[in-house]
Amino acid sequence: MKTGYGNITLKHLLIDEAKYIGLKFSQNRRIHKIIEDHKEFKWHEKFSMYYCKNTKENLNLIFDLFRGIAWVNGNSFYERPKQGGENEMLNLDFYRKKTTTPKVPESFLQKLENKRYALTTSRTYISCFETYMRYFKDVPLLEIREVDIQNYLNELARKNVSSSRLNQIVNSIKFYYEVVEQMPNRFYSIDRPFKQEKLPEILSQNEVKLIINATNNLKHRCILSILYSAGLRRQELLNLQLRDIDSERMTILVRGGKGNKDRHTILSPAILDDLRAYFKNWKPKQYLFEGAEEKKYSPTSVSKILHKATLKAGLNKKVTPHMLRHSFATHLLESGTDLRYIQSLLGHNSSKTTEIYTKVTFSSIQNIKSPIDSLF
Repeated sequence: MKTGYGNITLKHLLIDEAKYIGLKFSQNRRIHKIIEDHKEFKWHEKFSMYYCKNTKENLNLIFDLFRGIAWVNGNSFYERPKQGGENEMLNLDFYRKKTTTPKVPESFLQKLENKRYALTTSRTYISCFETYMRYFKDVPLLEIREVDIQNYLNELARKNVSSSRLNQIVNSIKFYYEVVEQMPNRFYSIDRPFKQEKLPEILSQNEVKLIINATNNLKHRCILSILYSAGLRRQELLNLQLRDIDSERMTILVRGGKGNKDRHTILSPAILDDLRAYFKNWKPKQYLFEGAEEKKYSPTSVSKILHKATLKAGLNKKVTPHMLRHSFATHLLESGTDLRYIQSLLGHNSSKTTEIYTKVTFSSIQNIKSPIDSLF
């Protein structure tokens, strides 16, 4: 890599109701020299970055000027909708028919539907934005100032609202103004809370065995076995169709997982006989696990199955479906599986997400001797 090779991040800016491209970068003489030599770029004091008009010509110019000079990062500039993959078309009519107030604007619901956001994400955005609207009930949405929103977030933080919830609230607010109302930098200076890094809760292999053996029937046993043995999220399990199970290649195809990504994960030989017996007895039509009227099994039912099995197994702890996924990843890591393979099986975009499991593995910790061992 060349010495002084830079990195420029493109940003959407809205200045006097006009759209611009912001260029954010660390101190770099070569980048500064190129920008100063071109009259298209100007400096903006408030945003502390250079900017130019948002046109196709200027966007092409930026890439041409800095080719071989700097890496131009457009990840936050180009819009990437969060979609639900092959899931059925999102329908938010329930929220349209609500009689209680406040109700999110129709444009808010339409944008979620048109972009096919995941149902869980949509529910979260709607809930957060309704709470926001309730707080500012006497102020028109387009007249709420950044300082007011920052004070609102600070007040929530003082009430010990979690960092994850605060981030969801910020996301819902940004979605309305930046996506629905197309005001790109409406909340450019809003401070996000520090993300709390909590270690995933996991079960021992013996605890997983006790839970699976405590299930009431074959269908319940298969549900919990696949959650653990394939490292699936609960919704991914519910979306599984019969065609996604490949007993020849011993793989499971996960369609439209988080981030609208398909991936393959492992089909364990240990559960294959149970699956075949389940299929023979229950005869599902489309989805691997179906509820009433051959529809998808409900998320609540999965949680109830796990809760009952945990109680029957005599475990004095709250166990969630996602804990089985965490346990899958941790147990693979402890058995020596390469982190990159685990990342692929889990469907993580970044290895940093998967690396959290290195902090809860016990096999490496158990091999470390405490300094006190050498004293006595």
